[in-house]
Amino acid sequence: MEFRKKTIAVFFGGCSTEYEVSLKSAFSVIKSIDTEKYQLVLIGIERRTGKWLWYRGELEKIRDNCWYQEMCTPVFPSMDKKLHGFHYMKEGSLCIQSLDAAFPILHGKNGEDGTVQGILELMGVPVIGCDLLCSALCMNKEMAHRVVAAAGIRTAKAEILRTGNTEEEVRTAAHRIGYPLFVKPVRAGSSFGIAKVFSERELPGAVEEAFRHDSIVILEEEIKGFEVGCAILGTEELLTGEVDEIELSQGFFNYTEKYTLKTSGIHVPARISAEKAEEIKKTAIKIYRLLGCSFFARVDMFLSPAGEIYFNEVNTIPGFTAHSRYPNMLKAAGLSFDEIIEKILGVKPL
Repeated sequence: MEFRKKTIAVFFGGCSTEYEVSLKSAFSVIKSIDTEKYQLVLIGIERRTGKWLWYRGELEKIRDNCWYQEMCTPVFPSMDKKLHGFHYMKEGSLCIQSLDAAFPILHGKNGEDGTVQGILELMGVPVIGCDLLCSALCMNKEMAHRVVAAAGIRTAKAEILRTGNTEEEVRTAAHRIGYPLFVKPVRAGSSFGIAKVFSERELPGAVEEAFRHDSIVILEEEIKGFEVGCAILGTEELLTGEVDEIELSQGFFNYTEKYTLKTSGIHVPARISAEKAEEIKKTAIKIYRLLGCSFFARVDMFLSPAGEIYFNEVNTIPGFTAHSRYPNMLKAAGLSFDEIIEKILGVKPL
């Protein structure tokens, strides 16, 4: 039987504040995919217009954010599930490109939140990664915490704010939490719009900024201790990386710190006992299953001074650069970057 390469669309870019991070992650992933096994179709999503463009240029131009300037063909999804692909124009004729699967490397809103996954589902194209429901659930901090807390896993005390809340209602909600507290958009990634608030005086500005990123805002208590994470790969059979630990010298792990590490450090393996690391892994797997994750995700938690584990969030499409937490946790468990990508592509037969 003649071997046929599987055709995979890799999506990058997107209408998100995390657009640049997506470009760097996608560049690393694309370089690591074995093109002897897979035919790649690179689909860039323009940041401002949301157009889907089939990119055929040099990979470095994706990393450097100049990919859209040339070698691009506009495409649009076909909802005919027999075609399971997209349409494009060539020499005045309507053409179809069928796909065996799609690999979204999109961070934040309009990509990691179930929107693109829903379109791919309507197209009849299998998604390499978490599905629509899981992606939307994990992006929503309020709903993810509700599901996890219902299973008996600790979460931070929280209060929900909406645009109609009065200033008095906001102050009262913050008083119930206690200072310091965190103000967060409910549906945003990479710490955009998040602030640590130490007093009532700082509260209005932080809430206003959070509302710039979402129509729902969450107030959360500060969990004393430090953040730990667990990389998980698989759907039925799961593989975990080594637990990592974020060491902060000041503030919190905001967008700048995540991508520069100016005043913080990441330790992998975490500086904790083997027994506690195993407990964290088991908790992460439980959360992964509860929220319906598949293929891959990073589960973030807090470890208190008393050794208590609190759920923070799940990143369904974590960073995929060589310096990102997800691949580094799996690297510490013995997997190279190329092996991680190969295993993700092999989670389910394409």
